[in-house]
Amino acid sequence: MNGTVPIVNDYFNTQVRPTPTAEVAGPLRSCCAPARTPSAGRGDTSLSTDRPSPAGVAEVGLELVPLPGGTFTFGTDDPIANDEDGERPARPESVEPFQISSTTVTNRMFAAFVSRTGYRTTAEREGWSFVFAGLLPDAFPATRGVAQAPWWRQVFGARWDQPEGPGSSIDDRLDHPVVHVSHADAEAFCRWSGTRLPNEREWEFAARGGLDGARYPWGDDLIVEGRHMCNIWQGDFPILNTLDDGWLGTAPARSFHPNGYGLYNMVGNVWEWCADPVDGIRPKPDDDAPFVIRGGSYLCHDSYCNRYRVSARSRNTRYSCTGNTGFRVAR
Repeated sequence: MNGTVPIVNDYFNTQVRPTPTAEVAGPLRSCCAPARTPSAGRGDTSLSTDRPSPAGVAEVGLELVPLPGGTFTFGTDDPIANDEDGERPARPESVEPFQISSTTVTNRMFAAFVSRTGYRTTAEREGWSFVFAGLLPDAFPATRGVAQAPWWRQVFGARWDQPEGPGSSIDDRLDHPVVHVSHADAEAFCRWSGTRLPNEREWEFAARGGLDGARYPWGDDLIVEGRHMCNIWQGDFPILNTLDDGWLGTAPARSFHPNGYGLYNMVGNVWEWCADPVDGIRPKPDDDAPFVIRGGSYLCHDSYCNRYRVSARSRNTRYSCTGNTGFRVAR
């Protein structure tokens, strides 16, 4: 776990092509989000979470920040934008006043939800999730990797409370973002807590922190006076992470400086699910359609996945779950 991913050795060259259960659904868009093939497991649809918890948001310690809404510049004309993602052009958009959580939902918060409801996530029901190889111990058994991105491993037993599979835990990461949660899992938490996922325009309005048109939540420079402002990959992806920002995997949800609205880690750390389906059409509950994800993660690097900007966007299917995707809530 020293930040170096072993590329040329038996460990990485063993069974690197996926079985059908680990197959990428369509082209892999970035280091961010391999998509899992849907199966019977999916989310715990047998559990009714439609009635909010009596204590609501306060029960899990969520802090909701009220934002005034208004008109802002959505998208970008930045030359480094990813054209295939639909970032361009910059255009005016408006949002109504709303509230959004100051952090992503943490392991501690999600544990409270599971304790109250007995909810089982997609990864638990299907028995596995995608884990970044560089987080696995050197002695970890050989695993299958995604063909287009072999640093993503299919790890049986990986789930929200065992982020790297059997033998790992969240005991020292209770204040880190919960990961290995699908869009369906995030929606279940929202229904129970009386919240919802932010839509994409709300997310970008919040991420900008009042800095209309800026590249990042804090301005246009990635590093400010020698200080790292977010948790992304430094070094040579995926070979070596120099850990200049202090983190290999996730960082605590309140790491780094908040933006102008008091919101933490709007870029970097973990991708965040949004309410919007990619094509704008709300799918049926059993449809594994793609939804928008925002913000980038600890695996983003400008040589490969330059999506840790406020206008950047990507996607993943409803029942996909990875070790670098979480969510925050709105109301």
